[in-house]
Formats: sequence, structure tokens, C-alpha cells
Amino acid sequence: MEKSEPPTPEARTNRRGRRSRQEILDAAARVMSVRGYAGTPMSVLVKETGLPKSAFYHHFASKAGLLSAVMEQGAQAFFAAMREAHRNPPAEGSPRDLLRWYLRRTGDVMENGEEFLRLLFVLVMSREAAEAPEALQTVNAVRDEGRAYMAHMIRSSFAGLGEETADTIARTLAPFGMAGYDGAFVALQSDAGQPVSVWMDQLADSLAALGEAIAAGD
Repeated sequence: MEKSEPPTPEARTNRRGRRSRQEILDAAARVMSVRGYAGTPMSVLVKETGLPKSAFYHHFASKAGLLSAVMEQGAQAFFAAMREAHRNPPAEGSPRDLLRWYLRRTGDVMENGEEFLRLLFVLVMSREAAEAPEALQTVNAVRDEGRAYMAHMIRSSFAGLGEETADTIARTLAPFGMAGYDGAFVALQSDAGQPVSVWMDQLADSLAALGEAIAAGD
């Protein structure tokens, strides 16, 4: 049996580099989601990771670049989890039943992505991302993708009423659906005592009632 060649010094260096970059991203996501962007100086991240400041600037041109990378990584993981959660939706059912199916799974993703969503909310509400244009672009893209995903869930749930009607309902109710999702996340963070599934069922019921009213021309 042939022995495998030991990794070259260059390969070991690259592996350490990838590991330190991920350590920085993980630490920045964790700390910034609690302290915010402005409240997280590099000195805190150096202490959190145990890595020298030079390692940060080796991987990221600036603190703003680090924030942008954190948001990009979080967004990719969040929406990948959403797509996975919504694989194989029910082939039939009432709009209310289908919305409950979609939104309950969306609530599960919310609970598993709390760190990313906390940072997103901090950046949206504090407008700190304005100090980091690259990150602000990512924040806006995440919000746009979130609205598009909410519209997709609503449209799919009302597809039985016809494509045009489902499109109208989705376009009209997607902003309300996003507001409800945001509110459920705030309630989760405030320890309101209700499981996320309750908030998601109530949001589904509200969207179903409003969608049915739109379809009826009310």
C-alpha cells in the first residue's frame, strides 16, 4: 500500500489560513450580533479569537469588509436552510393549510438562524451599515430576497386560484408577511413565552384571510 505524501508547507499554510478566516467570521458574527457593528472594535475580536490583528487584515481589507463577509456568509446559510426546509411542499390543500406548512418551517429556520437575524436587525434598525457600504448592499439584498421568498410562499399557497390571482395576492401581501415575520422574531428575542409555531400559525391564518378577501374582491 502506497503511503500518501505529507502535505506541503504551502498546503498547511493555506489550510491554517482558511481556518483562521472562518474563526474570524464566526467570532465577528457572534459578537456583532450582540454589540452591533460600531460597538465591536477590532480589539474585541482579537481577544475573542486569540488571533493577531495582522490576521484580520490579511483576510479582510477593513472592518467594513469583514462585516460584509459576515453578512454574505450568514445570508447564504439562511436561504440555503430555507430552500431545504421547503423541499417537497404538499401537492394540494387550502391556502391556509399550505401557508401554515410553509411558515412553520420558516419559523424553524428562524430559530436556527437567530445569530444572523439579530445582526441583520441591528444593522437595519441602527443604520450602522451605512458606515460600511459593502455591508449595506448585502443587507438590502437580504431584505429584497426575503420579500421575494415571502411572495413565493404566498403565491404557491394560492396557486389553486389561478396564476394571476395568486400573483396579485402575493404582491399585495408580501410586505405584510415580512412585517409579521419580523415581529415574530422580535417576540422570540423578548422571550414572550409563545413558541414560534404559534406566531407562524397566526401569521398564516391572517395571510390566508386577507388573501381570500382580495380574491373575492373585498
